Amino acid sequence: MTLLRPTPRLRPALRPRSASRLRPAPRSPLHGGPLAYAVLIAATVVFAFPFYWTLVAASRSNAELSSATPALTPGPNLLHNIGEALQQAAIGEALLNSLIVSATVTAGVVLSSTLAGFAFAKLRFRGRGLLLGVTVATMMIPPQLGVIPLFMLIVRLDLQNTLPSVILPSLVSAFGVFFMRQYLVQALPDELVEAGRVDGASLLRIFRSIVLPVARPGMAVLGMLTFMATWNDFFWPVVALSSQNPTVQVALKSLGQGYVPDQSIVLAGTLIGTLPVLLVFGLLGRQIVGGIMQGAVKG
Repeated sequence: MTLLRPTPRLRPALRPRSASRLRPAPRSPLHGGPLAYAVLIAATVVFAFPFYWTLVAASRSNAELSSATPALTPGPNLLHNIGEALQQAAIGEALLNSLIVSATVTAGVVLSSTLAGFAFAKLRFRGRGLLLGVTVATMMIPPQLGVIPLFMLIVRLDLQNTLPSVILPSLVSAFGVFFMRQYLVQALPDELVEAGRVDGASLLRIFRSIVLPVARPGMAVLGMLTFMATWNDFFWPVVALSSQNPTVQVALKSLGQGYVPDQSIVLAGTLIGTLPVLLVFGLLGRQIVGGIMQGAVKG
């Protein structure tokens, strides 16, 4: 005789969790507090004050700048000081020369660095590591050590006091090659290059159709850095050029000369020389930020 056992109380079946519950909750965006805003505002004021003070000094007289309590607001002499700066030095010609030199050097550095960076990042050839090491090692040599032999070469080529004497030595940059190599290692997948090869594309076609679109943010960052460095360069242009055919930095050294240098005239010329750099940053700012953010995130 089978004893009837009490039926055990069935537990309710576990209901499968919905897909929405299985997914991790989306992270809420971070919001800056008052301390973060205070730090950002303080940093902005610190970095923007030199530009503001240049504007203030360029619009005041030299006597006002030398007073015990200098003014902190712009004055009425800005146009007058700019006119004096244009008369004392060939600022207009210097701006054109600097624009030609900076644009040519920037184009050469960005193109050569992207080509070499692609080769070092994605191509396999004998001696690649050695060549990259030698390229990076040249960054450790102070540029002042090569001034005398470089000037002797420029004189032998009869290029002294001409713009090519400033352009040619700067068309290739070891830093640019290393920068673009590191950028393309992270931003350019190997599968894209292999897909181009499978389709029968040549290396030049792969570079033009695949590498350039991917490398555009990095090229914008490198172009901005190169343009600023070339525009602000003083040491080599003052050696290779004269005051009759100057760049902006060479022309600025002839402003406000005398027993008591007129600082307002000097800063008026500095303000003129700074505006093109700010314009370039305004045009490439979005690409620069995108390139830095993309380079900071792997893949």
